[in-house]
Amino acid sequence: MSANATEVETLTRRLVSIPSYDDESAAGDAIESWLREATDTTVRRDEHGNVFARRGEGATSLALVGHHDVVEPDESQRRGEGADENGQAGGEYRVEKRDGRLYGRGTADMKGSLAAAMLAFRDADPAGELVFASFVGEEQGGVGARAAISDGFAPDYAVVGEGSTNYAGDDQTDVVVAHYGRRGSTITARGTAAHASEPEAGENAVYRACDAVDVVRALEVPTATVLGQTVGGSLVVTEIEGGDAWNVVPKSCTVTVDERTVPGERAALERVESVDGVEWTVDQDLPPMACDDPDFAEAALASADAAQSATPEHVSKPHATDAGWLADAGTTCVVLGASEPGEAHTAHESVSIEVIERCRRCYLSLAERWPPGT
Repeated sequence: MSANATEVETLTRRLVSIPSYDDESAAGDAIESWLREATDTTVRRDEHGNVFARRGEGATSLALVGHHDVVEPDESQRRGEGADENGQAGGEYRVEKRDGRLYGRGTADMKGSLAAAMLAFRDADPAGELVFASFVGEEQGGVGARAAISDGFAPDYAVVGEGSTNYAGDDQTDVVVAHYGRRGSTITARGTAAHASEPEAGENAVYRACDAVDVVRALEVPTATVLGQTVGGSLVVTEIEGGDAWNVVPKSCTVTVDERTVPGERAALERVESVDGVEWTVDQDLPPMACDDPDFAEAALASADAAQSATPEHVSKPHATDAGWLADAGTTCVVLGASEPGEAHTAHESVSIEVIERCRRCYLSLAERWPPGT
């Protein structure tokens, strides 16, 4: 195990050190070249920058899915001129090891799990067709995944390596069988401007917006149950802006609404248009995910259980991932990865080296047991 742990640490360090915020091409180059050198498989890079590899045979396909883009790094996560004692060149992202953890942009979200998936893909004796996929643009709303799906990417099953560690208990990697989506929308209220000393001469857009907000506050927020997990959505007004001057009846006002969606239902936000002068538009709609195959969810849980001393559980996740796009297109998904709550997108982002190794074992085990009976 120690040799594999060293290998997964080394690969994670390499991936994390490669800048992939504004431009993911160098990280994609590294993943593609590693797969070509380390595996005797079909490797492909599509026109969007996504990287794919396939091995094994069978009527059923299982994909190990990640992404190699990151959010903008904190200044402390960038490296300055010159190189450090490990030979990391200036311009690369900083990677540091402390107390059994790797620190740096992308360690948790999600190059640690990506390294684990690459090694599991290389080492597995797959039960069916095993697919590796690393997408671009996940942090921009699933750009790469959506493009790949549009081009025909359609595995039967997928494990998406986003965070599922320490959700149900300490020092355990759980299996996410459902996650929220996000629908961001704008309520636009229009009225007629007038001098504030003669308010009856106009139509106050702020008043109309407030009436629309009352409609939002009265809406029922949907819930769903997925394999025993209750997933409750949320609905909240987050911004309001209107008016041009202190002495003018406002002619326009906009309200931003954040909705965390659940599988199967949405809040009836279209009802705000019952207010005169109000229009509702959707700005972003990231789909939720629900695992639709209990047997696959159980197989993933068994693989997670075999890879650790703790007892993992099926859980839900509050964040949208590329699993939502895949599930929406017909792929049966679970989420299983090394990141812990509160690590991604922070200046102190880090991941446990042992947990990355644990994820490698999980992915390897599942690839060799799914589909069953082959």
